[in-house]
Amino acid sequence: MIENEELEQNIDEDFEGESFAELFEKSGGQKSRWMEPGQKVSGLVLKVSNEWIFMDTGQKGEGVIDRKEFLDLDGNVTIKEGDIVIAYFLSSSHGEMRFTTKLGGGASGSSQLEEAWQAGIPVEGLVEKEIKGGYEIKLGGTARAFCPYSQIALRRVENPEALIGTRLAFQISEYGENGRNIIVSRRSLLEEEQRRLKDEAQAGISEGMKVTGTVTSLQDFGAFVDIGGLEGLIPISEIGWSRVKDVRDVLNVGQQVQVVIKRIDKENDRIALSLKDTLADPWESVPGKYPEGSFHPGRVARLDTFGAFVTLEPGVDGLIHISKLGAGKRINHPREVLKEGDELEVKIESFDKANRRLSLVPAGPARAAAEEEATLSEFRRQSDDAPRGMGTLADMLKTRTNKGKNK
Repeated sequence: MIENEELEQNIDEDFEGESFAELFEKSGGQKSRWMEPGQKVSGLVLKVSNEWIFMDTGQKGEGVIDRKEFLDLDGNVTIKEGDIVIAYFLSSSHGEMRFTTKLGGGASGSSQLEEAWQAGIPVEGLVEKEIKGGYEIKLGGTARAFCPYSQIALRRVENPEALIGTRLAFQISEYGENGRNIIVSRRSLLEEEQRRLKDEAQAGISEGMKVTGTVTSLQDFGAFVDIGGLEGLIPISEIGWSRVKDVRDVLNVGQQVQVVIKRIDKENDRIALSLKDTLADPWESVPGKYPEGSFHPGRVARLDTFGAFVTLEPGVDGLIHISKLGAGKRINHPREVLKEGDELEVKIESFDKANRRLSLVPAGPARAAAEEEATLSEFRRQSDDAPRGMGTLADMLKTRTNKGKNK
């Protein structure tokens, strides 16, 4: 008896100041995590058998789902080992946890449907017919539900009759009168799936990455592009190196494009893209193609109060300052002597590589001055090569006499 009392006293001293939970955690134990019916989980498929899909949900014990939930219309399994599935907990027995991706109703459909409504578990339904404002949905057994047009898809369905006879997953949004008044929504499930895919897609992209996308919409300010579940915008300024007036002149809806992710704004759910950054920069070749003093044809792209912008090639514009226009006469605006679309020859006056600026002058007076200078230079060269003087009159007579004798 004394020995037992001493043992209990020693145990009490050892446990003093620490709860059983703390001691259990120190010993390597883990708290049991009980799952509630309807709880949503993400699981890794471990095995696909003839009847069940086995998956790991991070809980103690295996999770199983009926294989029939993953069969297509031809009876083929649409899932494989290593896939991730989203499922809802139903019950647990002998260490085995039953899950479902949706409930199908059946003979005991009414009670199952009420549980699905309370737990938020999707249900499978057959679109039977169109009725006023939406569709009548059969949920198994004798259960009938109503799905409004606005809740059958993410966007308006162009051909509502095409959905009749199809089996789809729905969420029960209202359940009343013991199952006689049920309203369902497919859109809520699609939105949830869309959010999940968007989160996964956002986790796989970063600024500066080059991706392939599909043009979904064209606007005056730019083009929207789907880059794998995410939608980004190419501003009109990022469509090309040359100035784009109308996006529709460059892109078409459905066109595949390669773009660079310029900026990701997760707070406002915006992604800025650039098509221009995937194209060769024309300014890289400007120093060699347009040296100072050279002459080139161009087209007036736009006029401003301070001068005229002239396009030498797509993406390469230069500026003729207003002081260089007017052929020596003072003008108040470039439009007094030029208009957009005019073709003219210009001379490269200077090139600022750091700021990507070309200063131009009209080639009319410039070329005339250059040709005059070239003529003078050639005359001076020829003068330098000619004899310095003609000599005396005697020398000239002597030269003529010598020529006569040689005849």
